[in-house]
Amino acid sequence: MNTHATPDGRKVVSRAEWDKARKAFLLKEKAFTRQRDALNRERRALPMVQIEKDYVFEGPEGKLSLSDLFAGRRQLIVYHFMLGPGEGQGCPGCSFLADSIGNLAHLHARDTTLVVVSRAPLAEIEAYRKRMGWTFPWVSSHGSDFNYDFHVTLDEAVMPPVYNYTTAEEYERKGMPWFMRGEQPGTSVFLRDGDTVYHTYSSYGRGGDLQLGTYNYLDLTPLGRQEGWDGTPDLDGLGKNWVKRHDEYAGTAKSADDACCH
Repeated sequence: MNTHATPDGRKVVSRAEWDKARKAFLLKEKAFTRQRDALNRERRALPMVQIEKDYVFEGPEGKLSLSDLFAGRRQLIVYHFMLGPGEGQGCPGCSFLADSIGNLAHLHARDTTLVVVSRAPLAEIEAYRKRMGWTFPWVSSHGSDFNYDFHVTLDEAVMPPVYNYTTAEEYERKGMPWFMRGEQPGTSVFLRDGDTVYHTYSSYGRGGDLQLGTYNYLDLTPLGRQEGWDGTPDLDGLGKNWVKRHDEYAGTAKSADDACCH
């Protein structure tokens, strides 16, 4: 088979040539895997901060402390979901990530609880959860300092805004002032020792990529995320703004009778 290219410039080769290229790339993938393992070890070794403040959350069963959110397990992962009071519906990007949350039994088997937290009152959370069909634990931090202390609700009237360990002045210099107000996404991790709780890790911004199953699948494909950056095409001219809530895409199945494979 002669090497040639498709109309869009993609190289077409024989199976033998493909195998050679794939094996060479596999060496880079293995190196990246080892680098990721090393980074994970460093993350686990980060120092911790003891939580001194008494935070109060509201769940379907009533008031909860931060320690209660562990549900008796030793580790807690909190996803900070962008849904503020009166907003009515959650952020499309956070909803995109929430759709990637799988069966929590696997985390529970490793003594780890995952809880989603938003600042909206519980009634507003429950209404949106019902619309989306989600079943993961989701509680309200309304009236608590929790979102402010973990830098996912930004209001300079409450405290100087800091997001992803970056100040408002630093974002202004970067021409990115939109990070400095309102609700923002993030993930925070806690460890419990008896009644004592420690904060071990938080990530923001693109730190959530690891939790986005759809993105990780798309990264395996030749067209990638198709958002018009990092050398990929912009499929629909929307860039990163293509993501919608899963019931807002055209042709979204509304019932079992609408599904393609019933």
